[in-house]
Amino acid sequence: MRNEHASLDHTLEVITRAAVDLIPGVEHAGITLVTRGTHFQSRAATSALPRRIDELQHRLQDGPCVQSIRVKETVRVDDMAHEARWPKFAPKAAELGARSMLAFRLYTTEDTLGALNLHSSHVEAFDATSISVGATLATHAAIAVIAAQREEQFRAALASRDVIGQAKGMLMERFGVDADRAFGLLCKLSQDRNEPLHEIALKLVEVDRPPRR
Repeated sequence: MRNEHASLDHTLEVITRAAVDLIPGVEHAGITLVTRGTHFQSRAATSALPRRIDELQHRLQDGPCVQSIRVKETVRVDDMAHEARWPKFAPKAAELGARSMLAFRLYTTEDTLGALNLHSSHVEAFDATSISVGATLATHAAIAVIAAQREEQFRAALASRDVIGQAKGMLMERFGVDADRAFGLLCKLSQDRNEPLHEIALKLVEVDRPPRR
């Protein structure tokens, strides 16, 4: 079975490598995904610097990437050492070697947001062309994330349907009822126990499976 996470990581790595190769001024690139509002995932970094910047922003809950995601805008920093918007973050980021930075918000889903982050060790490294090409790559990154999430949801839905079908078959055989009646029994169990239908079905199937030797 194809590994969806590996496929997504490969796609994002192609995008960040392209950012370094194609965008004027870029020395390092990475993608930050934020799930459940606060959990940062540093993905496809071309060096250690983007991961360190992500860790710093995660710890402080502030910085260009955080602002880009929250305010839904592209954020440019021309000289991190003299940046006043993030007084705690900026001096530390400059010490790490990020003197210029571009952050593009990724338009993904309600549960997962993100940004394409570009870095340079030089001040005023990015121009209008950097912003234009970066925005295009950010769009490709967002499409890749959305596609991977939808495929994962689709596979989960297929697996859930298969388990429910197995549980229905077990109930039909065990109690001599038809498919509608078996499904009704599953729904009643789900309501009585206040558990999702697919979890009830999975428990029934797992109980009925013989132990592996």
